[in-house]
Amino acid sequence: MVASLAAQVVELLRDGVGARDDDAADPLTALVGLGASGPLPTPDDPVVARLLPDAYADDESEAADFRRHTEPGLRDRKVANASTVIASLGDTDEGGGAGVDVDLDAGGVDAWLRCMTDVRLALGTRLGVGQDDDERWEQMPDDDPGKAMHDVYDWLGFVQETLLRTLR
Repeated sequence: MVASLAAQVVELLRDGVGARDDDAADPLTALVGLGASGPLPTPDDPVVARLLPDAYADDESEAADFRRHTEPGLRDRKVANASTVIASLGDTDEGGGAGVDVDLDAGGVDAWLRCMTDVRLALGTRLGVGQDDDERWEQMPDDDPGKAMHDVYDWLGFVQETLLRTLR
């Protein structure tokens, strides 16, 4: 499940990303990798917008220009973190649902923590999770798919907490 959720984050971050026509015409952009040659708007998908937030909430023009320089690298780092998680889990189908042991170095731990944050941000955004709304989730019927995904969201928080406690 963790590998599948990480792969979905990768898919979200890669969706619609490619060379822009005006980027190909700008040799400096191609040479030094400055990012897009023009401002980038906030993504339309609320999950992607949450994963790649605006740096300037009150100035759309400055936010778009900042995004131009930072978004490609941020997307790449988030995809690399998720790819590390997926690779560290290996072929989890072999265990038939049994637990999977994962050995992580310092970089792997960082990638896991960052990826779990991204997955939880994505789930929380799709589910509309907010502060102090535990009562809403407790009142949902057990067969509601939203409640099941909220349980996954909570469990991923437990995974992060356990990893952090292990580091201590």
